[in-house]
Amino acid sequence: MPGLTELGLLGLFIASFLAATVVPFSSEVVFSALAFGGFDLWTCVFVATAGNWLGGMTCYGLGRLGKMKWIEKFTGVKKGKIDRMADKVQRHGNWLAFFSFLPGVGDVIAVAAGFFRCNVWIVTFSILLGKFFRYVVWMWVNGLFL
Repeated sequence: MPGLTELGLLGLFIASFLAATVVPFSSEVVFSALAFGGFDLWTCVFVATAGNWLGGMTCYGLGRLGKMKWIEKFTGVKKGKIDRMADKVQRHGNWLAFFSFLPGVGDVIAVAAGFFRCNVWIVTFSILLGKFFRYVVWMWVNGLFL
């Protein structure tokens, strides 16, 4: 990702936003490049969290629109996946959004939380907390944690 790493923190924000949407992208590559390149670690965590959180909230917003045709077109999440998540989301949806950082199912969780009209304030906090957790764990796993 030389193009995004050259943009510094703006590139990290863009990469993190894209990674939280349905665009197959890894913000961890840009995060690591900046962290190992001397950028302040906690600033990287906060910037990456902000971008990833906004991307997750974009998925939530698309789900909240409730138009299956748009959801499938713009997120790639099929109706069957949302239907399979219905029981879990209706029982734990507000806090289940914490796990929107997980690869593969994170987008589905965020879209489903919106589709089933989960509480926007709790979902917002849950997604933010999950995204923050993601980058702190990434920092720790890569030996960047001081």
